Amino acid sequence: MPATKVDFPVFDADNHMYETPDAFTKFLPEEYAGLIKYVQVNGRDKIAVRGVISEYIPNPTFSVVARPGAWEDYFKNGNPDGKSTRELMGKPIRSPEAFFAPEPRLALMNELNIDRALMWPTLASLLEDRLRMDPKATHIVVHALNQWMHEHWSFNYEDRIFATPVITLPIVSEAIKELEWVLERGAKIILIRPAPVPGYEGFRSFALPEFDPFWQKVVEADVTVGLHSSDDGLTRYYNMWEGRQDGEHLPFASPSAFLDIMHLQGRGIFDTVASLIGHGLLTRFPSLRILPVENGSGWVRPFVEAIGTSYAHSPKLYDEDPLKVLKRNVWIHPFHEESPRGLIDLLGVDRVVFGSDYPHAEGMSDPVSYVHELEGLPKEDIARVMGGNLAEALKLPLTV
Repeated sequence: MPATKVDFPVFDADNHMYETPDAFTKFLPEEYAGLIKYVQVNGRDKIAVRGVISEYIPNPTFSVVARPGAWEDYFKNGNPDGKSTRELMGKPIRSPEAFFAPEPRLALMNELNIDRALMWPTLASLLEDRLRMDPKATHIVVHALNQWMHEHWSFNYEDRIFATPVITLPIVSEAIKELEWVLERGAKIILIRPAPVPGYEGFRSFALPEFDPFWQKVVEADVTVGLHSSDDGLTRYYNMWEGRQDGEHLPFASPSAFLDIMHLQGRGIFDTVASLIGHGLLTRFPSLRILPVENGSGWVRPFVEAIGTSYAHSPKLYDEDPLKVLKRNVWIHPFHEESPRGLIDLLGVDRVVFGSDYPHAEGMSDPVSYVHELEGLPKEDIARVMGGNLAEALKLPLTV
């Protein structure tokens, strides 16, 4: 299919790299050898974390993947024939080098008419929850990943590809060290898992004052905070309802009707933003720029209604109007199948960003075709959503 063309810059908020098999291990200290490893199970490659095999991503080497946008029609139009997950995936493809490395990816972006893109890791989203009982090891593995990412992709490739290093937060002093390390190497955005932070004394929100020394450094660096969807640990709660004692998050498995309903609620990001505002972080640090990505926008209207009711009933709980905080600090990336019009009416056109989730199956095969969802808006507003707003969120020039 020919790629859609537009006459203004396109900045995609949601592109993905596929990690090579050495991404977590190349820079792992010798004393942690074996913490992450690939194993063979019935002739197939699997990844094991702390000796436990994960099925989170069926093919963690990404040698064979679903074609980009394989589920695009499913998300837009449903599944009236009741096809299985495998049937919806269609015929798989061999991953091209552009999924693994920046130079060929830049050539592919040129073909797709994407000027710039944020480049999020894929397999990395399984790390933090599976290492939750070992805060020190979590920091060690995340640093090894960031070392690989910087060597392999850099954090700013030709001012067009911006890889997103991970900052994990269990030990605040270690998080600050990691933040300083990635900033010294040119990071324009950081990735923080939208979930409670595990630690030696249990879980807690990263919006609590304990983390303020870290957030002060973020503010001083003026770097954008990305909250990309991840394994947020909610599966442990859902398993209670399912009557299961254990079991990990399996995003590509066929769910029960209950799990399908729950996964559509956006609970992880709803709860995270509720904490950012409700625990006062965005009031203590009003210049923070928060970018939830691949969390959709279905959670936004219920969230606005909830904070509106809360503020009307209990204004003394807040130091400022929570809706004003949301509009000031948070940029929203809607899924491609969601109409952006209601979101624009709710928050304003300047807080909505385009992201294609390329090259994932649930993303778009022709990313720039999202422009058709914006038809009828003024051209300057379309250009803002397709790239201008994201450039402002990252404090980058509007054009390369």
